[in-house]
Amino acid sequence: MIPVESYRGRRVALFGLGGSGLATAKALVAGGADVTVWDDSASAIEKARAAGLHAADLRELDWKGVAALVLSPGVPLTHPEPHWSVKLAHAFAVPVIGDVDLFFRERARRAPDALVICITGTNGKSTTTALVAHLLAEAGFDVEMGGNIGTPVLELEPPAADAPRRVHVLECSSYQIDLAPTISPTIGIHLNLSPDHIDRHGTFDRYAAVKERMIAAAQIAIVGIDDPASEAIALRHAKTGGRTVTLSVVAKHGASLHVTGRAIVNNQGDTLADLTGIGALRGAHNGQNAAAAVAACLQLSVPRAVIQKGLSTFPGLAHRMEQVGRVGRALAINDSKATNADSTEKALLAFEQGLFWICGGKPKAGGIADLAPLFPRVAKAYLIGEAAEAFSETLGDTVPHMIAGTLDVAVNQAVADANHSEFNEPVILLSPSCASFDQFPNFEVRGRTFRDLVSALPDFRPL
Repeated sequence: MIPVESYRGRRVALFGLGGSGLATAKALVAGGADVTVWDDSASAIEKARAAGLHAADLRELDWKGVAALVLSPGVPLTHPEPHWSVKLAHAFAVPVIGDVDLFFRERARRAPDALVICITGTNGKSTTTALVAHLLAEAGFDVEMGGNIGTPVLELEPPAADAPRRVHVLECSSYQIDLAPTISPTIGIHLNLSPDHIDRHGTFDRYAAVKERMIAAAQIAIVGIDDPASEAIALRHAKTGGRTVTLSVVAKHGASLHVTGRAIVNNQGDTLADLTGIGALRGAHNGQNAAAAVAACLQLSVPRAVIQKGLSTFPGLAHRMEQVGRVGRALAINDSKATNADSTEKALLAFEQGLFWICGGKPKAGGIADLAPLFPRVAKAYLIGEAAEAFSETLGDTVPHMIAGTLDVAVNQAVADANHSEFNEPVILLSPSCASFDQFPNFEVRGRTFRDLVSALPDFRPL
């Protein structure tokens, strides 16, 4: 835990008592703050009280003298409208901040030069965060990883002047950055931008501006420039004199690093790393993720040989193009995190042919129509959940398919078909392009169920 001593002896209101909210409240109390917590959920309030926290309705709080409202990232700050707790804070000119902001306040107080790497972007944040952490651990750093991935930031070990090899690697969502006015990473990584979370930010331009805040405050900015909005962010940072490293997976002119085939190359043509044969980093999107991680490690003087070794041992993330194992000749891939067509597109692009694709669930707007150019890569599709009928209409006569209904039926049929196919290495790919909520509580349970079904088959061999 990082006790938040920046608010010692001061009154703090906190709204939102999920995992990060509870961790934040405990860290504030441990640092000596007078904390009042609340949530819209009665069960969350009872859980907080059971943990020894002071819970009281913030609508009845005397806001005079409150130093800050600490808001959980999932609670609306601006759109579709500010949460009632935010409106109260604004009425009394109380700053509204989040746990990432508290982390940076503590870093400034304890060890302002401590290494912090923050990763953001519309897609690829989690994989890049995990990969940076893995590579730095291989290089002998004392790595603390968290934020929007895994451990809440204030549950990590604190930045410390007497731990110069400690580095915090933090995934930062736009919601967290929006609540972190003091964010100031040593290295800020921005991967890409595409329309997302518009309901929470109002417009794409505002969403992009929130992401840019982190890069503007970074000592070193590493920015993917394959989309126009991100390229503009990189250009603005460079014009301010900020140290800027640019990345491209399409060999864009002027990029500091680009991906050619499976090689990561600098603008002098030197190969910095090779991704050939690294199954956990298949696909162009993972080329960008790996290039960002390599760039960060090079900024910290990690030798290329150590980086290459770390890339080859990276296990990947659960439910994100996760290699579950082989069943007969077939390779089983768990990409349950692909809850929309944009994510599934990256999975389909990673394989040229021989895909036995399991998809469906609670449908998203647009369905899978945008994936039509990639349908020739699919040998057969197995449709599950609420989206099955609609997906069947989209696939039509273009892709052989069956309505399996449930995941167990889909897995058994896909395994049988794959192993009787003509392909040398057929791939059974769970990449649903849908939310999970029709049949599973979340994508993690869906992915674990797929993993369990596959690993229970008699010819299963783990990788």
